[in-house]
Amino acid sequence: MRHEVIVGVERRRRWSDEEKLSILREVGIGGATVSDIARRHDLTRQHIYQWRRALRRKGLWPGSDGTVFLALDAAAGPLRSGPSAGHEMSIEIVLGNGRMVRLPGGLQEDDLARLIRLVETA
Repeated sequence: MRHEVIVGVERRRRWSDEEKLSILREVGIGGATVSDIARRHDLTRQHIYQWRRALRRKGLWPGSDGTVFLALDAAAGPLRSGPSAGHEMSIEIVLGNGRMVRLPGGLQEDDLARLIRLVETA
């Protein structure tokens, strides 16, 4: 009878909920995609999606039906308002990923585009 001894790192790893949450929070920071984070931690993209689903069921990850506050990178500078037309106008944008953004009117076009990119990648 022949026996084979495998020497090396075991591929099946155990991740605690805290470790999973930490990895999931990296998605969107600095424009990092799910694929980028999966490669960084030697995972598949499917792991990330499965973890999100499982942590949502446990109540540890916010669901997509509620309001979620996102951290914005303030290093890009403050937002500038354009001239006011005498009354307060607001803008409501529903993005392709289902998120909605409500903003005061009069924002500059580049600031509006920056905010939309931030919300879409988060």
